[in-house]
Parts: sequence; structure tokens; C-alpha cells
Amino acid sequence: MNFQQAKFFITVNDWQGLPPDNIVEVAFAGRSNAGKSSAINCLTQQRKLAFTSKTPGRTQHINYFSLGDDCFLVDLPGYGYAEVPLSVKLHWQKLLSQYLTYRDSLRALVVLMDIRHPLTPLDRQLLEWFEPTGKPLLILLTKADKLGRGGQTKVLQEVKEELKSLKLPYHVIPFSSHNRQGFDEVTELLHSFFKKDNEGNNLEKEG
Repeated sequence: MNFQQAKFFITVNDWQGLPPDNIVEVAFAGRSNAGKSSAINCLTQQRKLAFTSKTPGRTQHINYFSLGDDCFLVDLPGYGYAEVPLSVKLHWQKLLSQYLTYRDSLRALVVLMDIRHPLTPLDRQLLEWFEPTGKPLLILLTKADKLGRGGQTKVLQEVKEELKSLKLPYHVIPFSSHNRQGFDEVTELLHSFFKKDNEGNNLEKEG
């Protein structure tokens, strides 16, 4: 699978608008200032595939990017920053919880967290919704270039320690869209998630 061939497919605003559930999806989620769009652009090696903005929280839809063969990268709306009406926040909260809990075609979830501020209360809520599925989880500690190697190692170990109780397979990887740190490792894992024989679900739990 060539992530460089990713193309915009559809924008969705509600559950009814989601594509039929007979496809393979890997979703990206994270706080609005976690560098989610930059990470998607980096991993697909396309500068403008996912919308990036100097004002975090501008993207308030679910965006599907086709990889061919009924495989899709799914860009979930950023959370925790945008100044939007309460009704809009509640709408997205409900849709995200439904999607993470009940979307059969969702093969794995990639959660992006700023390495300087990981596991915020909203991040933990997201993991709480997703955990019962037992599907693979990949946490990207983004903006890793903002810390030295010692700082990265410290945060990585702290995050792993806090995630020990998770009842699903997971990986935690320091990642930087700026210098492509973690690029090869993340790309390899994404390929495993998309394998239709479900090998991605054999990802071992880190401990």
C-alpha cells in the first residue's frame, strides 16, 4: 500500500453520512493543537492533503482519504480547543463516541498527543470510549523534536506506565512531522493495520 497515493474522498458531519461499513479504516484523533493534520501530511508525503491552520480546531468534520482497495485514512475532528457553541461540542462528542465504539470497519486508532502535554483528560476520555473494542491503538507523541532524547525517553516511559492497565494492544512512539522522527516505524504499523487478514490485531501490547 502506498500512502503517497492518498486522495480526499468525502467529508462527513453525522453518523448517517458515513460510508458503508464494508471497508477498512484507520482513524486519526487528537486535540486540536496536537499536530494531527501535519502528521497525516507527513505520513502521506503530501503537503496539503489534510487541512492545517494556524488556528487549531478549524476542522470540524470527519474527513476520509482513500488509499484504494476500499482502505481509508480517517481524520477525526480535533477536540478540546475550538471555540464553538456547546451544542456543536455535544454533537461531536456523541458522534466520536459512537464512531470509536460501534464503527465495525475501524481497524485501528491513532491518537496524537503533544509530547509535552500527553494524556490530558480529553485524551483519557477518548481512550475510555475506544478500549472496549479491543482493537489496536497507536499513540504518537508528536512534536518530539521539541524535546531532547532524554526528555523524550522520560515522557515515553511515563506514558507507557500509565497505559499498563489498558485492555487492548498498543504502541507508543515519539513522532515529529518536522524531522520525520518515527516515520518508518509508524508507516510499518499502519501497513499492518490495513492488512485485510486482520494481522494488525496481532499487535503486541507494550509493557
